[in-house]
Amino acid sequence: VAAGRYSDLQLAAFVTACAGEHLDMDETIALTRAMVNAGERMQWGDGLVMDKHCVGGLPGNRTTMVIVPIIAACGLRMPKTSSRAITSPAGTADTMETLAPVDLDVAQIRRVVERTGGCIVWGGSVRLSPADDVLIRVERPLDLDSQGQLVASILSKKAAAGATHVLIDMPVGLTAKVRSAHAANQLARQLEQVGHALGLHMRVVQTDGVAPVGRGIGPALEARDVLAVLRRDDGAPADLAQRSLHLAGQILEFGGAAPAGGGIALATAVLEDGRAWKKFQEICEAQGGLREPPVAPCRQPVPSLRAGTVIAIDNRRLARIAKLAGAPTSACAGIAMHVQLGTVVERGQPLFTLHAASPGELAYALEYATAQAEAVHVMEDAR
Repeated sequence: VAAGRYSDLQLAAFVTACAGEHLDMDETIALTRAMVNAGERMQWGDGLVMDKHCVGGLPGNRTTMVIVPIIAACGLRMPKTSSRAITSPAGTADTMETLAPVDLDVAQIRRVVERTGGCIVWGGSVRLSPADDVLIRVERPLDLDSQGQLVASILSKKAAAGATHVLIDMPVGLTAKVRSAHAANQLARQLEQVGHALGLHMRVVQTDGVAPVGRGIGPALEARDVLAVLRRDDGAPADLAQRSLHLAGQILEFGGAAPAGGGIALATAVLEDGRAWKKFQEICEAQGGLREPPVAPCRQPVPSLRAGTVIAIDNRRLARIAKLAGAPTSACAGIAMHVQLGTVVERGQPLFTLHAASPGELAYALEYATAQAEAVHVMEDAR
């Protein structure tokens, strides 16, 4: 696969054959090891190397970009290689790319980490598990992300990047990628078993996956949320900040930088006193320079059809709408949310605003959004 010896048709057949739960544990471990061995491996010498990954399925969940500078500011190494979007409107690499270069080679990554203690780069540019990037390219148009390949994809990248300790964020919700506690426990066991087989220290954290995180869905819009949290702006999305601090706290405890139960307090102090923002700026400058994310020229609010209370938000439908608007290919495209679960709205009040790079993409997404009115479900006011 990494050598390019198979056609897309053959690769599609392989991806499809592995879909569902067709890979058993031995096959998943063997696939993960083969993917690691097919590319380069980074070595960081003695000491801990922290890493983190989100299983996905939750739009706007861009915690990595807040966590890395917190961890690095506390003295732990966190060379974060991230993926681009597979079936979502944005991956961490897509979002980070609106703020700083992410296509760094191994030598450049090493220089950034030696200088700052962390990085946020695209893993595909350094041949870390290159077969994974080939398979992702095939999975994307098929809209497939099978469990065995998901585990192999995540952990092959972590092992190849030289991680010693890996925290997995697993959002669980009816419209997230992992939809039930049973499925979450099953996937957690699989990740832990495969991780341990590769010599990794693993910690899986199940988190709330019922609704999007922050306000932006799409690379530039999610980047603006991250900047707001790091800059401690008034009105920064509290849910993104809280999730980031919770996970950063877990990593700090996992890596011994904070005592058990003291991780969140340390992470909060680092964010609130500006050390995280300073470290993020250092990382961006070391990667090639910090810039402001682009702004979409075409926008259209989508109003509520009734007065009432928001009682459900469909992550999958919103992700689909954002992709139809052009995300992640158009970095400025996506959705800016105006409501959360429990928000009381009037008829005609905007639920979210579509952002697009062209009128055609805006119209295309608006047509689908109008047809999928229950993407944000408003229970009608009894009055």
